[in-house]
Amino acid sequence: MKSTIAIIGAGNLGLSIASGLHQTGHSLVLTRRKTASLSSWSTRENVEVTSDNIQAVTKADVVIIAVQPSQCDRILRQIKQSLQKNCLVVCTAAGYQIEQLEAVLGSNTAVYRAMPNTAISVQASMTLIASNETGVSRLSEVEELFAHVGETLAIEESQMQAATVLCASGIAFWLRLIRANTQGGVQLGFESEVALKIATQTAYGAARLLIESGNHPEAEIDRVTTPSGCTITGLNVMEHSGMSSAFIQGLTASFDKINEIKSTT
Repeated sequence: MKSTIAIIGAGNLGLSIASGLHQTGHSLVLTRRKTASLSSWSTRENVEVTSDNIQAVTKADVVIIAVQPSQCDRILRQIKQSLQKNCLVVCTAAGYQIEQLEAVLGSNTAVYRAMPNTAISVQASMTLIASNETGVSRLSEVEELFAHVGETLAIEESQMQAATVLCASGIAFWLRLIRANTQGGVQLGFESEVALKIATQTAYGAARLLIESGNHPEAEIDRVTTPSGCTITGLNVMEHSGMSSAFIQGLTASFDKINEIKSTT
């Protein structure tokens, strides 16, 4: 069944979500304080653009709160009385917790934290979802919604901070690795556009290998490396330079930072 979905805060992430969901045939209502930047959306079928959050949620089956954590309390209080009785409220704000959602909307409202990434715009997100007790019985509806735009996984809320690092921030980390691969390709003699195509398709192929085979990364690495070969030589130089260590340190630093955000919201 197609739903009416209100996305409150059609910024970068909000529009990425909208881009993915629009392809599934759901009706969308997008809000932003200054709607001029959404002009291209206002002409699309089944899309309404408004600066009025209350108007946006009045007929919505699902409300997605895609604003900064500092804005959540104000917006939730603003729309609280206008939500439909059985509306599902999904918040994507990093660090904004279920207990904070319940404090404004009440524990009888089905509320969820969802952490997608910007690949949702091409229907390739990894979206992690946590629910309050009231929402558990309808968790499958939220999973089904986000399954239209990628893969989903229900997790405990205690894991959501780590999920934000691996999933949402993770897009940037992998893109940086692809950029490094591209730069290396240029140094080896390829034009930038060619190097980027090689790097992106190779990264896609590596991910698809693991997804479809179910193998551990090292098993696939073993298939590529040969004794005294160029692959193992390159890998060893990268590891001696701290590639894996630097990546893990970056993840933990990002995790520490998001926990700072959590403590101040």
